[in-house]
Amino acid sequence: MTTYDQLTEWAGLGHVTRAGQNVVAGWRIPGFMKAQLVEVGIPLAPRLIERVVMQSEAEPVLLTSRGPLYRLTEQTDPDDQAERSSFGVEPETGAVYFVMPDGEAWFANSGVGVWLDVLHHYGSRVTASELLSEPDGPEEYLSDEEEERAFAELNRLAEELKEIDPTAFNGCEGLLWPGLLDRWLY
Repeated sequence: MTTYDQLTEWAGLGHVTRAGQNVVAGWRIPGFMKAQLVEVGIPLAPRLIERVVMQSEAEPVLLTSRGPLYRLTEQTDPDDQAERSSFGVEPETGAVYFVMPDGEAWFANSGVGVWLDVLHHYGSRVTASELLSEPDGPEEYLSDEEEERAFAELNRLAEELKEIDPTAFNGCEGLLWPGLLDRWLY
C-alpha cells in the first residue's frame, strides 16, 4: 500500500492532498477507502491530475455515463475551459473512473487503494524518465533509438501497472490506462 511519504517523494511536498475526515465522512464508499484518502492523499500527476478537488457533499455530484460519482480531482484544458475531466469514485464499490468532458466514464481502477498505487507507480516512473516526462511537450522528434527506448519503457510501465490492478487492463474499450499509455505511441 502506497503511503503519503512515498507520494510526496516524487510529487513533492505541497503536491499531495489529503482529504479531511469530515469531507469523506458521509460518502458511501468502504471505510478503509475513506481512510486511504485521509491518510495517504491524492498526488498531482503529470498530464493526469492538475487539481485535487474532493467534494464535501454526502451525495455524489459528478454526473457521468455510469451515474453520479464522488469527485476526487479536476483537470481543465487551459485552451478550453469547457474541456474538463475528472476522477471520481463510485458509491458502494469504491471503483475509480476517469470522467471525460462529455461525462463518459472510463474505468481506471478497481478501488481507491489500487488507484493510489497505480498513480504512485505511474507518477514516479514518468517523472524519472527522460522520454516520458512530457508526452505532450514541445514537438521534438525522437530518433529511432529514442523511439524504441520510449516504446520499451511504455511497455514495461503497462506491464507493471497491470500487475498492480489487472482489472484496469481487462479489455480494450473504455479503460483509462491502456488508452493513456497508447497516447504516447501515436
